[in-house]
Amino acid sequence: MNRFALGIGWRIAGIVVFTGTIVTLYWQQANSFWLTLLLIPAFVLAVNLYHYTTGLNRKLTRFLESVRYSDFAVAFRADSNLGPTFHSLNDQFNEVLGAFRQARAEKEANLHYVNTIVQHVSVGLLTFDAAGQVELTNQTALRLLGIYRLRTLSDLNATHPDLVALLRSETQSSAPVVYQPGNGNELSVRCTSVRLRGRLVTVVSLQNIGTELQQRELEAWQNLTKVLRHEIMNSITPIVSLAGTMRDIVETDLVPALEPDPAGPADQPEAASGAAMAGALTDLRDALMTIEQRGEGIMRFVDAYRHFTSIPQPVLDEVSVEQLLRHIEQLVLPNAQKLGIQFSTSSPNLIVKADLGQIEMVLINLIKNAVESLEKTQNPRIQLEAVPDGQHVVISVSDNGPGIEPEALEQIFIPFFTTKKTGSGIGLSLSRQIMQLHGGHLTADSVPGQGSTFRLIF
Repeated sequence: MNRFALGIGWRIAGIVVFTGTIVTLYWQQANSFWLTLLLIPAFVLAVNLYHYTTGLNRKLTRFLESVRYSDFAVAFRADSNLGPTFHSLNDQFNEVLGAFRQARAEKEANLHYVNTIVQHVSVGLLTFDAAGQVELTNQTALRLLGIYRLRTLSDLNATHPDLVALLRSETQSSAPVVYQPGNGNELSVRCTSVRLRGRLVTVVSLQNIGTELQQRELEAWQNLTKVLRHEIMNSITPIVSLAGTMRDIVETDLVPALEPDPAGPADQPEAASGAAMAGALTDLRDALMTIEQRGEGIMRFVDAYRHFTSIPQPVLDEVSVEQLLRHIEQLVLPNAQKLGIQFSTSSPNLIVKADLGQIEMVLINLIKNAVESLEKTQNPRIQLEAVPDGQHVVISVSDNGPGIEPEALEQIFIPFFTTKKTGSGIGLSLSRQIMQLHGGHLTADSVPGQGSTFRLIF
């Protein structure tokens, strides 16, 4: 039998008995002492009945307060003996609180995990709200800024006022900005603002790019030095060798031919001397021509280096990609048809910010390279295509030539590196530099035996 119903029944029965007795004695005009004596237990039973029947409300209130204040250590077991209904209700309450405990434990574990990652990464991270209160920071950020604690952005006013102004002005931008804190570092600062439940929170990343830039600069100089050494030695070595050969010709052939031999006959034929001199002069002329050619090679190399290091800043304007590709097609199509190359273009109505002359030069250079690579390819094809890619516009030049070997693919953008016998090695490096001046990229993909694709990413 349900103990809760039984408890209510005997309390009501007690109240009825006491109340009936009180009424009977009252009509019989009994002594007021007995009436009062019977009234007390009736009142106690009534209060107990109210408390007993409202226990479920108190339990529900206790449960809701536990959820509200995140007090999930509460357990409901006291009245489980009142029947299966109460036992089941207590079990449900306990299961819900257990689920809340599990969710909080997982949340705390995830927060600990994320905080460990934030503290571990080599990029400085910090977040602040609209009032400038710093909510999160890691040790890398403190180390890069040269401070040991950061609570508000105002704490940076004494040491990094320019950074504070930068963070407050860049909260809506995600583009990186270079900041020099004055301790020898060069920081790339990136800000991103997000709204979390109506609150504006700004996430800031700080990355020390000074060391990386120095390393890249050193590698660039090393590569350039290798190329310069290679080109200069290739030209100087034959010049030095030929200069020695010319000296030997003069000492061995010309001088004896011009001076009479004291031991020889007085009437030595002039024909023999003239023939020897003519042969020596021919060798001397060939050596001088070779020196001249190598000297011209050095001059061309220096001129190419001058062009590579003196690219003008692009004058950016809105350029219709469709008109650009149509113009390029008009320029290269006659020569492509003459060589039997199938040339095609594809471009939707896209607009890019670019220097038209410089981009035309890049595309013509890439198409020229593709044409040269297709000399021994059957059914040669070149595809010039423009497509939108998210926030970027990509212009690609593809061919079905022999492709580029992986070892060479890693070096094709190094200045003066070339795999062609007559190439200067500055075309691709110059093209990449032009794209970098446009704020874009020039990339290359190639599969040996299938072809290559160069992409201009704006």
